[in-house]
Amino acid sequence: MKVKSTACPLETFIPARAVGQRDVLSLTLPPMSLLQVAFVGVGTRGRMAVTRWCHIPGVRIAAVCDVSREVAEEVAQHVEQFGKSRPMVFWGETAYVDMCRQQAVDLVYVCTDWMSHVPIAVHAMEQGKCVAVEVPAALTLKDIWKLVDTAERTRQHCMMLENVVYDYFEMAVCQMVREGLLGELVHVEGGYAHPIGDRWMPWRMEYTRRHAGDIYPTHSIGPACRLLDIHRSDNMQYLTAMQSNAFKGREMYQTVMGKDCDDFANGDQTSTMIRTVRGKTILIQHNVMTPRPYSRMFQAVGTQGYVAKYPAPEMQLSPMAAAKLGVDVEGDDTTLNTVQIERLLSHYAPSFSSETIALAKQLDSRGGMSFFMDLRLAQCLQDGLPLDMDVYDLAEWCSIAELSKLSVENGSIPVMIPDFVHRVHLYDKGAR
Repeated sequence: MKVKSTACPLETFIPARAVGQRDVLSLTLPPMSLLQVAFVGVGTRGRMAVTRWCHIPGVRIAAVCDVSREVAEEVAQHVEQFGKSRPMVFWGETAYVDMCRQQAVDLVYVCTDWMSHVPIAVHAMEQGKCVAVEVPAALTLKDIWKLVDTAERTRQHCMMLENVVYDYFEMAVCQMVREGLLGELVHVEGGYAHPIGDRWMPWRMEYTRRHAGDIYPTHSIGPACRLLDIHRSDNMQYLTAMQSNAFKGREMYQTVMGKDCDDFANGDQTSTMIRTVRGKTILIQHNVMTPRPYSRMFQAVGTQGYVAKYPAPEMQLSPMAAAKLGVDVEGDDTTLNTVQIERLLSHYAPSFSSETIALAKQLDSRGGMSFFMDLRLAQCLQDGLPLDMDVYDLAEWCSIAELSKLSVENGSIPVMIPDFVHRVHLYDKGAR
């Protein structure tokens, strides 16, 4: 049954593509057999990234840059301790400008605070560099469009460093979906739910106080969009978002900032529902305030099966799907046991060597996903292949922040999600 809403959805401004400018779908660049990488922001997360890249073959750490000279010098020495040549060292608020002028840099890897992601990424692309930028890459639609336009105009890769899509479990399930094990996907879920503790930096808390909606959606929406092949064979069409009151927000603000606040825009719990052009649905949730176990709420619901990761891995298959695997069926559906789930994950997981998997887990306590992400990025650039995640993935996933805010602030009204590739809003045939 097709149901039409009487509510007129909100639309956001979509800038026209400049004359002669074209999309960067499946963009390829000449192979970079020796990939020269420069890092901006080499504090805690940046230093971990540098360490991971020291273990990737065919890579040279060309430069490190930080606002602190002491930190930049320390990380340069850290690179030398791995037996690598000393990288160039840059320091200061705008030192990335000089760094990006260096010819011996192919990729700029951005690990700074949220607010500085866009200017650094834009400048790097304008200097002819590929860019990889931490989550969230951009916080507003204006900045998202700026990144898309710059990537298209300069013909440079711009990838957001969304590591959870490279989680072993998520990658295996994505392959199951691609091979049709779960049948037609109907619904997917994702989330970011756990107290963030000492990661409450003052700038992050102040941003949370001022903005409603799902302000950190990329861990939630990234795996969901990968499962549904968004902007490739389907598109997100519109969303509606709802949030609770800020029952804990003001209390947390006082704890982190040492002062009271009169209002707190972000609710403790935000839920966003999304419908795709092909009639699939997505539910993502955000909660970093209330006590709860860590969860990304990852679920895939198909016509022939169901997969969930939290609180514990679960898989249920129809008799037809189970028969493909040679699993004995009792009743109408088959719930897999732990051994069967592990075997299935192993079968569908990417074909990294056991040595690579062990190294990934050694370098990343979250199962190695950050290393898998970096390794795939390096391999694609070295081999001249399209990246796993392009600038349109970045745009779609980051856009949920402002679009969910608009929905919340307007009584949870539907808000159209731009098709960033074709620069249109997508409606059902006959809806207008």
